[in-house]
Amino acid sequence: MKNFRIAVWIAVLLVAGVLGWLTLNITKTKDLPLAAEGPYGVPFTLVAQDGKPITEQALRGKPSALFFGFTHCPEVCPTTLFELNGWMEKVDPAGNKLNAYFVTVDPERDTPEIMNQYVSNVSKRITGISGAPDKIADVVKGFRVYAKKVPVDENNPNGDYTMDHTASVFLLDGQGRFAGTIAYGENPDTAVKKLENLITKG
Repeated sequence: MKNFRIAVWIAVLLVAGVLGWLTLNITKTKDLPLAAEGPYGVPFTLVAQDGKPITEQALRGKPSALFFGFTHCPEVCPTTLFELNGWMEKVDPAGNKLNAYFVTVDPERDTPEIMNQYVSNVSKRITGISGAPDKIADVVKGFRVYAKKVPVDENNPNGDYTMDHTASVFLLDGQGRFAGTIAYGENPDTAVKKLENLITKG
């Protein structure tokens, strides 16, 4: 019986040791800065709201804020663009330290012209981006964004629709590497601080 108890305690200690080692290594992995990785997303060639081509090189040279949405969005998109514009004016009043882009997840309706009208009504600091549906789909997938077409009327899937999509703003450093997110409904002071840190790190 005594030997059985000793064996049990040894097994417990071994399991505890393994779990401790795993926890330590997982913690180290979590603490590694994501910015240490390569550029986030995938290469792309899309169309800016002015009708000119735009590629992933637009996300290089200075930090960027990147938001995916659509112009028929009832609340999340206009709110996010309005708030992002205000935050940018606070942290970068001259407009030369931070870029921002609004990429449509609904290219069938959001042409460059529509994007120009929509974004220009909210901000002169944010650039709208559209493109061919297949190319937008590649970017959405490559940037790990969730986007799904949802019929307004379940009985008429080919009729009017809306889009479910990721509501966070992606933050990229000057080399296009992932540096964090600003969640929808984020505390404004926290959001401003994140952008300030993004600019500081470059």
